[in-house]
Order: sequence, then C-alpha cells, then structure tokens
Amino acid sequence: MGEVLALVEARLRTALGEPDARAAVTFLGTDRIEVLRFTDGDVVRYATLGMSAQPMADPTAALADPVKGPRAELVLSVRGGLADTDKVLRPLAVLASTPQVEGVVVAAGASLDVGEPLWPGASFTSVLVAEPGGLVEDLELDEPMDPVRFLPLLPMTPNEAAWKRVHGAKALEERWLARGTDLRDPLRGSVPLD
Repeated sequence: MGEVLALVEARLRTALGEPDARAAVTFLGTDRIEVLRFTDGDVVRYATLGMSAQPMADPTAALADPVKGPRAELVLSVRGGLADTDKVLRPLAVLASTPQVEGVVVAAGASLDVGEPLWPGASFTSVLVAEPGGLVEDLELDEPMDPVRFLPLLPMTPNEAAWKRVHGAKALEERWLARGTDLRDPLRGSVPLD
C-alpha cells in the first residue's frame, strides 16, 4: 500500500510540481486520505492521495480482490483567489473514500455527490468524473495490478446533475463546450439547459 502511494505522489509531483499544502482525513473504518494542493499561476489543483492504495471492488463480487482491480485518484482544478476553495479538502476526501465506504467503482462518466456545497458559497454539490490521461498520465504498476488513473473532477450544479442523469455525461460535456463554460470558475452558475 505505502509503495503504491509513494509512486502516486511521485507521479503527481512530476505532473503538477511541488504541493504547497496537504491535509489528511480519516473516516471511521477507512484508510487515511490525503489531499495535496498545487498552485500553478491562477489555477489551484487539489489531488487526492490514498484512494489508489487498494483496488476498487466490483460491488457485485462475492470477495474483493486485494491486488487486481481499478485504482484511481481524483484531481480538481479551479481558479484561485475567487472563493474559499481550500474548504474542498474534506468533500474531496469524502469522495475519495467512496469506493471503500460504499463499495463502488469510480470511473469516467460517474456523478459523485457530497450533499452540501463543495466550498462555502459554491453552487456545486456534486462532480462529474471526466476521462483520465490528460493532466496527469496513468501510472503503470507491476503486474497483476491495474494502473492508477488520475480522474479529473468537473463541478456540477444540482440542475446540471439532474440534467446529466437524464441525458448522460457526454451530452452535458457537449453543452458546456458549446456554451464556452469555464469549468474552473468556482463562482460560475449553471449552464443553460433548455
């Protein structure tokens, strides 16, 4: 477990630079989840560290495989200085512990909801999990372990989350793209969904 996390942290540092802050959260019955903050100009990135320590288990499997199975960490990028986004640390740790707590596999296209604003005053209570491989490359591990994927998170308003449930992740991403939505803006409102 520690070896995997050391490799994950090294990959994050290679891709994003040195973290300028880190915090750790432990929930009852789960492993410790750290959240690292990286600042790059006016963009602040938050990356989880700990979710990939164990593979995510298929909730329908009778037994969880301790070695094989998908592994991931979460990465959220926002514009700094516009909102108190550092308060996203606990919600991010909650999302990263979801596979352990709820026995779900987090993958691209999924919605994750924390049931409260991601940071004070945010209009977002959930995120859309985007495709990995862009900002931080997948981390290959020794066989038979699956690679660690770094999943970008795109904040969603409750209206966007409801629309996504009906129309799908691709349709919402296309709507954001067509409207030129700045998904890093921590103060943005919902994209027009009519």
